[in-house]
Amino acid sequence: MPYFAYKARNARGEMLQGVLESADSGAVADQLFNTGVTPIEIVATRKPVVDGEGGWWSRLTEEKVRAIDVQLFSRQMYTLLKAGVPIMRGLAGLQESATSKAFSRVLKDIRESLDSGRELSAAMRRHPDIFSTFYLNMVRVGEATGRLEEIFMRLFGHLEFERDMRERVRTALRYPMFVVIAMTVAIIVINVFVIPAFAKVYAGFKADLPLMTRILINLSNFTINYWPFMLAAVIAAAVGFKMYIATPNGRYRWDKTKLRLPIVGDIVSKATMARFARSFALSSKSGVPIVQGLSVVSQTVDNSYIASRIEQMRDGVERGESILRTAVTTGVFTPVVLQMIAVGEETGELDSLMDEIGGMYEREVDYELKTLSSKIEPILIMGLGILVLILALGVFLPIWDLGKVALPK
Repeated sequence: MPYFAYKARNARGEMLQGVLESADSGAVADQLFNTGVTPIEIVATRKPVVDGEGGWWSRLTEEKVRAIDVQLFSRQMYTLLKAGVPIMRGLAGLQESATSKAFSRVLKDIRESLDSGRELSAAMRRHPDIFSTFYLNMVRVGEATGRLEEIFMRLFGHLEFERDMRERVRTALRYPMFVVIAMTVAIIVINVFVIPAFAKVYAGFKADLPLMTRILINLSNFTINYWPFMLAAVIAAAVGFKMYIATPNGRYRWDKTKLRLPIVGDIVSKATMARFARSFALSSKSGVPIVQGLSVVSQTVDNSYIASRIEQMRDGVERGESILRTAVTTGVFTPVVLQMIAVGEETGELDSLMDEIGGMYEREVDYELKTLSSKIEPILIMGLGILVLILALGVFLPIWDLGKVALPK
């Protein structure tokens, strides 16, 4: 939407000015009147520049807002609002005490938006890369119900769960990634330095080399002569894949494929369902209607395939079907989860049982992550063994053959 710069006077006659985003100047005027401000001048303008958004170099090198910053902000907002501190004063204090300069600038922009008459959720919506759609919708629900401090506390717990899940995945993948990187470096060193040295030795004997040795030498020569093209091909493939999954269809297909991958697919599926259950329980406890809650939650699961199934549930509920029936048709829930949904729908305790479902999935993900390394280790050992076998056959077979020829008969 376009931006409009305005000048206005409040009830005390004080001059106010700022920039608002709206459909047209009439909508800006209505927004100002609704906040008790009388507009004097409204003109179209460009998007306001936030401090630190200067040139491309400053945008490239500026500090990014971390997930922990938003998490701590949620906890601090809960404490301030519960203590009865006015929101503008609370934001000013958080801005001054923020350890992150980038997040301090975000808080400053939110304060200025509130000064210009926007609601808190609308002010936060100006920063979609920092506040997720789910976060913004929950804040909006808190504003509508007057339970904003409670919403911030629940969002803090939700973000803590998300951070804990990411840390577990990162910890579980640390050792396998180290082994894979070490194997890749070893293959490059062998191809570029070791095999060419042996090839010179073998060339001096002018003897027929075994097939495996010829393959290794040709592969080494190809790597040395064409490594720029190989590097360019790898970069092009990576960029092409990233561009493909950036499209709606590509993202949908890749997210669906991730759920079918061996070993990690089950973890991704359970982690996604845990996120769905926790988010749905949070929205339900906050008073969000089921249809709206499913729409909001579908944007938080970070998997477009699962999101489409949640939207399918929403459409079924809109048609008057039960949650259990729509959940069965999605084909992504286990029988135990479906049974708990049935009990929750019948007793009216769906939000509590969805919390239980989230906890169950979370415990399963925790177990899967703890055993992930033990599942990957045999595959890595097998790959390393095959690599050593190929090198042994290719490098030492010619030496063995030449040794037999040199021995006196």
